[in-house]
Amino acid sequence: MGVKVLKPTSNARRGMSVDDFRDVTKKKPEKSLISPIKKQAGRNAQGKITVRHRGGGARRAYRLVDFKMLENIQVTVEAIEYDPNRSARIALVSNNDGEKLYIVAPAGLKVGAKLTFGDEAEVRTGNRKALKDIPVGTIVYNVEMFPGKGGQIARSAGVKAQLMAKEAGMAQVKLPSGEIRLMSENCLASIGIVSNTEHSNIKVGKAGRKRHMGIRPTVRGKAMNPVDHPHGGGEGGTSIGLKNPKTPWGVPALGLKTRNRKKQSNSLVIRTRKKGRR
Repeated sequence: MGVKVLKPTSNARRGMSVDDFRDVTKKKPEKSLISPIKKQAGRNAQGKITVRHRGGGARRAYRLVDFKMLENIQVTVEAIEYDPNRSARIALVSNNDGEKLYIVAPAGLKVGAKLTFGDEAEVRTGNRKALKDIPVGTIVYNVEMFPGKGGQIARSAGVKAQLMAKEAGMAQVKLPSGEIRLMSENCLASIGIVSNTEHSNIKVGKAGRKRHMGIRPTVRGKAMNPVDHPHGGGEGGTSIGLKNPKTPWGVPALGLKTRNRKKQSNSLVIRTRKKGRR
C-alpha cells in the first residue's frame, strides 16, 4: 500500500492524502461472504443515542472475516481486498475443497501464497498456530485471548504483538499498547504484522470525508453555553474553569482510569499499557 498526496487544487484538498490501493487485487467482494449492515446511527433499541457523533455515511456490506481459523488446513491466497469496515486489508483464501473464507491479511502477503493453519504450520508470515509452538520473540497478530474464541488482539492496520516468554502453560504477550499480558499457551496467533501499514499516514483533509465515514460533527464543550456543557461559558478563549475535564454529564474524562480494580483478569496483566494510549 502507498499514500498518495493530492495536489492543492482547493483549500479542502491542500494537505489531503488518500490510499492508492496498489496492493488490492480484487474490487468486488465475494458474494457468499458478505452480509448487509443496518445503520443504527449510534442508537439503541429504544431509539436513544448511546454513541454520539454517528450517522449517515456511505452504504457498505459486512465482510464475514474468519478470526478463529481453528481447522488444520492449508489454503491458497486468491485475492487481497479492501474492507470498508476495518483499516486492515483482508485476504480471500480457499482450501483444497474449494471452500472460501476471508482472513485478516498480513503485510507482504501475495496472491498465490500458501498458508497453513494448525500444528504443522511453519513459523512464516501468515501461518497460524498455538503460542506454545511459536518461538519467543516472534511478532504475531490476530491473537486469541481465550482458546477457541477467535482473534481479538492486534487486528487493525499496521499493528503487531510480540511473544515475550512462556512458562507453566502460560505465555506473556506484549500488546500494541505496550501492556504485557498472560494468556494460555493454547491460544492461537498468526505470524507477522497486520497489512496496510501506512494507514496512519493518511490525512482526511476535509469534513466531507468524515461524513462519508459515518462520523457526524463533534462540537467542543468549551464552545457551548454553560447550560449545555460543564466546560461552557466564559468570554473569548478562556479555559474550561475546572481542575479536570468532564463529559457533558459531569463525569470525569480524559485520563480517568475506568478499569474495575476488582476485575478477575487483573491478575493476568503483568505490565499496564503505556501512558497516553487508550
